[in-house]
Amino acid sequence: MAAAAGEVFRQSLPHGFGVSANGTEELHVLAVDDSLVDRKVIERLLKISSCKVTAVDSGTRALQYLGLDGDQSSVGFNDLKINLIMTDYSMPGMTGYELLKKIKESSAFREIPVVIMSSENVLTRIDRCLEEGAEEFLVKPVKLADVKRLTNFLIRGEGEEKEKEKRNLLKRNIEDDLFPLSSPCSTCDPASSEPPSCSYSYLSTNIASKRPKLLSRD
Repeated sequence: MAAAAGEVFRQSLPHGFGVSANGTEELHVLAVDDSLVDRKVIERLLKISSCKVTAVDSGTRALQYLGLDGDQSSVGFNDLKINLIMTDYSMPGMTGYELLKKIKESSAFREIPVVIMSSENVLTRIDRCLEEGAEEFLVKPVKLADVKRLTNFLIRGEGEEKEKEKRNLLKRNIEDDLFPLSSPCSTCDPASSEPPSCSYSYLSTNIASKRPKLLSRD
């Protein structure tokens, strides 16, 4: 029942931001703050930075949106694309620190960067949030430069991951074209200690031994 309630809550939130005007995918940020004024400020800063924003007024609402308030198995929460969570520290009912711990304990969302915001610059508070896995601790009022720095970091990180995947795939394709692997032909005995008698099998066997050297060249 709790998971179903979370799904109803998500459907009631505003949608329609997923793609920017130039057709590129936007970052989706979940903003959590019990102050209406602060929530509107952070929402505006994120939209200026071309982010899709889902804003909620409590840690409980955030957990409902993420599907972490009950049974997660009945709804497809893994399809929920969130790139960043920004939460106020001091909130009634559930603090930003407690929300952070819930997120980092979940298998589905623990890798999402969480930024804590607070109007109080308390060193012990900052330390325990960072130790629990917060990406950063921002002192309010949050500035546009803070938001742009965070979004640029996320965009650069995602871009580097995609570029790395493309490079690895290209390297594997080139390697497979140059050095195809083959089982010994029917005339060769795979259990024999002697070199394969057919030239193609001999070439494949020896090239395969050089494959790790090729992969390590970067």
